[in-house]
Amino acid sequence: MKRGWWKGLIVPAALVAVCEAAMRIWGSTSMSLAAPSDILLALIQSIVDASILIATSATLATAGAGLLIGGIVGTLLGVVFGLFGIIDRLMEVSVEMIRPIPSIAILPIAMLVFGFGFRMEIAIVAFSCIWPMMLLVRAAMASIEPRLLEVARTLRLSPWQQLLKIVLPAALPRIIVAFRLAAAIALVVSVTVEIAVNPLGLGYGILVAEQALRPATMLAYLVWTGILGWIINAALSYAQRRLLGRAAMIGVAP
Repeated sequence: MKRGWWKGLIVPAALVAVCEAAMRIWGSTSMSLAAPSDILLALIQSIVDASILIATSATLATAGAGLLIGGIVGTLLGVVFGLFGIIDRLMEVSVEMIRPIPSIAILPIAMLVFGFGFRMEIAIVAFSCIWPMMLLVRAAMASIEPRLLEVARTLRLSPWQQLLKIVLPAALPRIIVAFRLAAAIALVVSVTVEIAVNPLGLGYGILVAEQALRPATMLAYLVWTGILGWIINAALSYAQRRLLGRAAMIGVAP
């Protein structure tokens, strides 16, 4: 973790303090707002009764499975498109027609094919994760130094050996960055699907709290989702630095 990381908490802490003071001084009759202290109490209560933990396990299970499937498919497509220009050109129109489709728009098809439940949500998450992985991995393939491939051909390495010994190691930092981006998308899409149609997970908890006119609980689930996303990104960032060292900063914004 960077030195002085705590400075990033100053603005959020100030905003929380202002919101708390405003809610206590003027109050609110809104059914969608709650004081930060009430949100914290609702979050603690949800953790104590394990309701938010059960919902978290369901969301992480579907998001993780969809990320794994979409990540593998997207990586394979990115490698193929990045290394074989003719395939990339042949598939360009098809990919660019499908890629802009919002993942939530395929809900009716997913429900018809998989019904309600984990399989439907996993399919939608996987669909949403394929495209960032494919695009960034394809770009990583294109950025490989051509002289590395020339050396591989000089050494008479087979295509499979070139892929394992030259291509993937050179592109690995950017592939991991792509995976971090896809992980964030997986969590967002999973919660969105749960709010829209799937009766499980954190998204469903948000919907139930909203319908029950419990704004503190609803916002507690939202805050918990944000904390969860931050933890996932921090864990992946730490793993990236540990695995790759200085090379981990390639393609990463400061």
